[in-house]
Amino acid sequence: MQQCDFAVIGGGLVGSAIAYGLASQGHQVSVLDEGDVAYRASRGNFGLVWVQGKGQEIPLYSRWSMRSASRWEALSQELFELTGVATQHHNPGGVHLCYSQKDLANREVELNALAQATGRQFTFDMLDHDQLRDLIPEIGESVTGASWSRWDGHANPLYLLRALHDGIRHYGGRFVPGSKVHRIRRNGDSFVIERDHQTLTAGRVILAAGLGNRELAPQVGLDAPLVPNRGEILVTERVRPLLDLPTTYLRQTGEGSILMGDSHEDVGFDDGTETPVLAQIAQRAVRALPALANTRVVRSWGALRVMTPDGYPLYQASESHPGAFVACCHSGVTLAAAHAKCLAPWFAGAEPPDEISPFTAERFHVQTPVPA
Repeated sequence: MQQCDFAVIGGGLVGSAIAYGLASQGHQVSVLDEGDVAYRASRGNFGLVWVQGKGQEIPLYSRWSMRSASRWEALSQELFELTGVATQHHNPGGVHLCYSQKDLANREVELNALAQATGRQFTFDMLDHDQLRDLIPEIGESVTGASWSRWDGHANPLYLLRALHDGIRHYGGRFVPGSKVHRIRRNGDSFVIERDHQTLTAGRVILAAGLGNRELAPQVGLDAPLVPNRGEILVTERVRPLLDLPTTYLRQTGEGSILMGDSHEDVGFDDGTETPVLAQIAQRAVRALPALANTRVVRSWGALRVMTPDGYPLYQASESHPGAFVACCHSGVTLAAAHAKCLAPWFAGAEPPDEISPFTAERFHVQTPVPA
């Protein structure tokens, strides 16, 4: 029976960032991953490192996102020096496009409220069409303006995932793909984790298996009320430079292709694509960048986001099974630096980050008083 200090269940961006953080602190870590038969939110990720607009209902989420974004460049450089893998992280700021004066005014009101709620830590600028054209010369005439924030950027999620896996191995951690975890049980001060033809014991266990946490969490006294939400993405051939900075649903990769996406579909566990949805994504992209009209699309895919009922993350320690934790979110790229540098120390015994205090499952079980 294999033993380790920490078993991280799930080898996507969330689990890998946490495992990397733990391994870099000297802990013996095993990452248990189901393999490519699992729903791969990490490999369908759009790649934004994004802050603006996040935390409207819970401003601490904006602070958590800013905390991660501010550490992203250092993490990227650290991974490159360690593994030779460049994540293609760039932080030129990002824009959210608006197509009417009303949308532009509403956006300003929303972001002003967010800036105020974060003590003006979050900052942004509103741009009219001419100001936006200075940033994106190819912008379409139907785009009225945009919000811009210095906090925003983007990276390549596949290179990030590879760098994290290589970094885990560099520090002596083990990445063990190929089968699903079926059972977790307490055995004295340790956890016994049962997979197909394999059993492992660990001092602590972290559930970072995305949608798989729905079944695993109750085994260690936790709750993970997660649902899938599909997003579809189109990828073009490599083209000349058109976008020097990312937008909410358009970005140009380091290789020169354009990614188009940001659909939100409640279709259960169907991670396929639908032509009408892809057509809407393409039409919106051409409206923003008319130069794309005759550009060839070379790939498309669908992927399932890991969503809680309110869309915010879930981080919680088990009271009934001390040493067991759950970590879920749909912003695995944005929050990678916070997961590695701020969340992992909590799992190892440090105090939890202040920003994550609202994000337990108890918020989904608050009973609304019935009027007398």
